[in-house]
Amino acid sequence: MTENAQQQPTAPSTELPTQYAPADVEGPLYERWVERGYFAADAKSDKPAYTIVIPPPNVTGSLHLGHAFQHTLMDALTRRKRMQGFESLWLPGMDHAGIATQNKVEQQLAEEGKSRHDLGREEFVDRVWQWKEEYGGRILGQMRRLGDGVDWDRERFTMDEGLSKAVQTIFKKLYDDELIYRAERIINWCPRCLTAISDIEVEYQEDAGELVSIRYGEGEDSLVVATTRAETMLGDTAVAVHPDDERYRHLVGKQIKLPLTDRTIPVVADTHVDPEFGTGAVKVTPAHDPNDFEIGRRHDLPSLTIMDEHGVITVHGPFLGLDRYEARSAVVGALEEQGRIVAEKRPYMHSVGHCSRCKTTVEPRLSMQWWVKVGPLARAAGDAVRDGRVRIHPEDMSKRYFDWVDNMHDWCISRQLWWGHRIPIWYGPDGEVVCVGPDEEPPTGEGWTQDPDVLDTWFSSGLWPFSTLGWPEQTEDLRKFYPTDVLLTGHDIIFFWVARMMMFGLYAMDGVAPFHTIALTGLVRDEFGKKMSKSNPNAVDPLVWMDAYGSDAVRFTLANGANPGADVPIGEDWVKASRNFTNKIWNATRFALMNGATTEGPLPDASRMSATDRWILSRLNTTVAQVDASYDDFQFAKLADALYHFAWDEVFDWYVELSKTTFFAGGEQAEVSGRVLGEVLDVMLRLLHPVIPFVTDALWTTLTGGESLVVADWPQDSGFRDEAAEKEIELVQRVVTEVRRFRKDQGLKDGQKVPARLTLDGTALAPHEAAIRQLLRLQPEGDAFAATATLPVAGATVALDLSGTIDVAAERKRLAKDLAAAEKEKAQATGKLGNEAFLAKAPDNVVEKIRGRLAKADEDIARIQAQLDRLPEA
Repeated sequence: MTENAQQQPTAPSTELPTQYAPADVEGPLYERWVERGYFAADAKSDKPAYTIVIPPPNVTGSLHLGHAFQHTLMDALTRRKRMQGFESLWLPGMDHAGIATQNKVEQQLAEEGKSRHDLGREEFVDRVWQWKEEYGGRILGQMRRLGDGVDWDRERFTMDEGLSKAVQTIFKKLYDDELIYRAERIINWCPRCLTAISDIEVEYQEDAGELVSIRYGEGEDSLVVATTRAETMLGDTAVAVHPDDERYRHLVGKQIKLPLTDRTIPVVADTHVDPEFGTGAVKVTPAHDPNDFEIGRRHDLPSLTIMDEHGVITVHGPFLGLDRYEARSAVVGALEEQGRIVAEKRPYMHSVGHCSRCKTTVEPRLSMQWWVKVGPLARAAGDAVRDGRVRIHPEDMSKRYFDWVDNMHDWCISRQLWWGHRIPIWYGPDGEVVCVGPDEEPPTGEGWTQDPDVLDTWFSSGLWPFSTLGWPEQTEDLRKFYPTDVLLTGHDIIFFWVARMMMFGLYAMDGVAPFHTIALTGLVRDEFGKKMSKSNPNAVDPLVWMDAYGSDAVRFTLANGANPGADVPIGEDWVKASRNFTNKIWNATRFALMNGATTEGPLPDASRMSATDRWILSRLNTTVAQVDASYDDFQFAKLADALYHFAWDEVFDWYVELSKTTFFAGGEQAEVSGRVLGEVLDVMLRLLHPVIPFVTDALWTTLTGGESLVVADWPQDSGFRDEAAEKEIELVQRVVTEVRRFRKDQGLKDGQKVPARLTLDGTALAPHEAAIRQLLRLQPEGDAFAATATLPVAGATVALDLSGTIDVAAERKRLAKDLAAAEKEKAQATGKLGNEAFLAKAPDNVVEKIRGRLAKADEDIARIQAQLDRLPEA
């Protein structure tokens, strides 16, 4: 009943351990998958390609829940495509993480009482490689724990020989096309990491600082400026006002005295100044503020650098050698002594940029750096999405992408580090500048030196989708697997990484975008929606949960929360629930195997099946269709939910339970249902496998005798539906559910047997009487049967004899007490809602809450009264 091209089973078994032990299954099973080469992609294959390149984790990193989340989804996509007959490549690798890795090794050296300068550049880089071999790549082993089906033979590293050649090649190409240049500009400087960082590596937060208003000049030729960085006034080279501001028109073009110095500076008119903000006059420090730098360029102002790379003042005078914060206080104190302070505001909350790695306050600094001219590259990256060559999912995330690529500034790509791809530029003794490609020899001779800087880490990772496949060589891998199909990553790195790959991929690959779809996920948060952080107690090591509950449980929990673009809350209780689900699958499959479930032989014709059999096959095909549609739309939460409810509710709680009487009776019908159950489990395990690969593979190979689900066929919806059977079983479910509710209301224990008379004549329920009695623990009525409660449901009547099973008087007393409490609650809520004075003052959310209490009280009253009506007289 499903188009299920099944492998020929070789040795199906009915033997399974009584309990599922993930620790005993997962490790050995994963190694078997790898040894058999299941994840290795063949570039020579004539199968259609399906490619995902892993967002390369830092070599310094370890697996966190964000990695586990995205890896689970990527693994599900590639496993399914492999089962669908695609040549599926999921390519792994790591990023060299320039700043983070260099910091690790420098910390190690500091413990030895050394610095990198004691070793020299070459020896230090060798030391970093040693650290990488010894400590780096821990995350790769953790990926195995999670079950990542990556092609380990193709593992790449952004500093390996091939990728280094790709970096040098594209740098040379960009340089020759005048898209890379060197210029002195304001950059974001980290005084702790001692390197430039890009705009997107700056994190802004509200800090408590101070706002100081300072009087520049004397008498009528004075004006007041305000600043949060008083120390930078030592580098001021002008004061700017708006050209239409009448207050200062008489000062434009004049020189005024700069306090604490022997210099005078001009007053310039510039439209950048907002005359409505503050005093309408701003100090201009071109070497230490990006806006001031642009004003300085427009007015040909000098740029005075007043502090070194450590943030220490270098201006001769009383502030020389002070840290920037020490200098700030000292400058304000000196200005106060001169009577120059007009106003001070403390604390003054304002947005301050911090280094995303070390959290140090970033210092804008004038510096000679290398830049990428992003204009034409960014336009191409925007056009590829606008014209439909690349799809962003969910679509509403496109705006964030366009906001970035349409307004991108030139990219500072040089970093003042020793670990990384060194910039392939050589400077000659007479001012020569030579860019050296990968197959070219650098210039030699006296006076030639290579640029000391390295490239931004994001420069090399921007090449990842094609450099990992062999570019710039025209390799079989590149021809087969580029462009990749899906980039699945968090929406938080659209700017860091996604846009870079789009720009470089389109540029290097002749306008062919690096992927067809950009599938953006949210961020993993704790169960209360708070961001997880190492500094907070809510951070979770996923390996701890894997050890406790199994990798499948962690994977299913993450997939079950994965709505496109939305953040994913996760808590340990949810992982426990997923563990219970894997245990349920194991135990139910074990029961099925012990009771005749099989995949041997063809599926019987529908005419030989019971309505229960036809119902579950109809529901199975519907589920296949739902899962396929959800995969195609990256709706992982929907597909996980559909599979959970199909497996737990429809297969285990209904089909297996409804079929028990058939299995226990034996005979031909039991054999038919056993084959149907085998088919259902076979397909269900295939559908579940991409998300929870370990338990499903262990069960499926036992059930079918097949080689492995990793290389099994993906099931297809055959189109089989049986609406009549679905309606018939729906009636059975209604009867069972209603009687179960009644039993619970009467306080009957689940296993307690009750005499009952079932009147099913003239309904579709008659063939199911034995199953209904089995599920509801209903005994035959017997000679002394006296109905004490009668339930009309689904066209049938269920009469129950509760005499002797409950204390009717005590039950009436309990229900009467509950009814009185519900009526009191109703009266209180009705009184408040009828009080006009209360309604006029109460917030809307309070009023809604009271309305909810009233509705709940009405429901409780109706339910309790119905229970009382059903009880016999005491």
